[in-house]
Amino acid sequence: MIKINRQKFITASALLAIAALTVTTVPAQAFNPRSAEPGLTATSIKLGITLPMDGFAAPGYQKIPGAMKAYFDYVNAAGGVHGRKITLEVKDDKYNQQTAVNNANQLILRDKVFALVGTLGTASTKAIADKAQLTKRGVPSLFVNTGFSGFANPNASDIRNNPRAYATTFAILPSYYMEAKIMSRYLKDKYPGKKLALIYQDDDFGKDALAGFKEGGIKFDTEIGYAPPSLSQPTTGSGWISTLKAANPDVTVMFGVSSATTVLLGAAFTGGWVGKTQFVIGSVGGDATTIASRNRGLVALLNGAKGFSFAPAPTDVNDEYIKLFQTIYSAAQPTQTFDNNVVAGMSNAFLAVQALHAAGKNLTRKGLINTIETKGSTLPSPFLTQLGYSKSSHVGANGYWIGTYGPTGALTADGGKYTVYTTDSGNGQVVESTFKRPAMPAKGLPN
Repeated sequence: MIKINRQKFITASALLAIAALTVTTVPAQAFNPRSAEPGLTATSIKLGITLPMDGFAAPGYQKIPGAMKAYFDYVNAAGGVHGRKITLEVKDDKYNQQTAVNNANQLILRDKVFALVGTLGTASTKAIADKAQLTKRGVPSLFVNTGFSGFANPNASDIRNNPRAYATTFAILPSYYMEAKIMSRYLKDKYPGKKLALIYQDDDFGKDALAGFKEGGIKFDTEIGYAPPSLSQPTTGSGWISTLKAANPDVTVMFGVSSATTVLLGAAFTGGWVGKTQFVIGSVGGDATTIASRNRGLVALLNGAKGFSFAPAPTDVNDEYIKLFQTIYSAAQPTQTFDNNVVAGMSNAFLAVQALHAAGKNLTRKGLINTIETKGSTLPSPFLTQLGYSKSSHVGANGYWIGTYGPTGALTADGGKYTVYTTDSGNGQVVESTFKRPAMPAKGLPN
């Protein structure tokens, strides 16, 4: 006959009861393997962004996080994405590569974000992908704000020749190579036989453009490269104007950032060279908000310049996305001007929400990446071109419409309508797009 110690039995029974009670009171998701995904709970998704919020590159771009948050809050108020509310951690990198890398590591390792979204700049985004080891960690870097052609190719290598260096990075812009090809066709069509000059940023940004112009069959009579730090030197702009005066081009292409356009316009005014050439400005370089932050009077000098865009103009109140974004942003930021940077931020957030929703309730980083690669080209977006996402392409929008800047810096489509041209980052032709943007989802919410 087996004897049982009554006191030990009572103690053991009590412990088992407590354990059972504890199990029943712990949320079910704590035992769900999916809870191991950083930045993800049953009720929340944490995203992170690093970009310049202070310093020379901040004007204009610093409005992007506020615009993103406004749209995320709008979605959260309607129930979120499959019941999960989105939060956004924002860090300031002052447009410094190492700071951007440090920020990305903090967002991933300390803040435990599920994904990065909307990082800004070619150099910073390349450094983050490489030094923060996004591919190895499997961290999605969603819809980065740069057109570097390497991000369009998920199989590309970085400076260390690491294969698939950008396998988890997705661009939102067309590549700069694509833009230069489209610009080449425009120059051939509108200014045949004219003398052409080019000012370009002498790094991966500008080198992409040089390759695209070469593919597009454009040869410039005068080329001026600049390094970004030189923009702070007072003699930079005057040197450009001296070179341009000597060359006397009919058309001058500015393929650089908006702060470079500011330097060019200021030097043209000071040097008495306003109206002496037709300015054609790349999509990155015509931001009136940035130019106005340096010198408000220079915005008027944009008048008559040609510009490129893939999103509807922020002044286009007939566009259903613009109307929705204006409504959301004016409620969240009533004292802020609605401009291209706001459209960029809200478009980033909109596309992120669509991708997260399409990835389903059983959300994982790997599943999100696969969703964008397999379904991304069909996701609703505000853009006037089709998205280019696939297993072999991580490019976002794949074309541009061309317009003319007015005296307030607003870009209006030539001919009164958006005529979009599309191409690829290879040797494909530039053609007029036949893409018809699907209707916006009801109330701009995922469904």
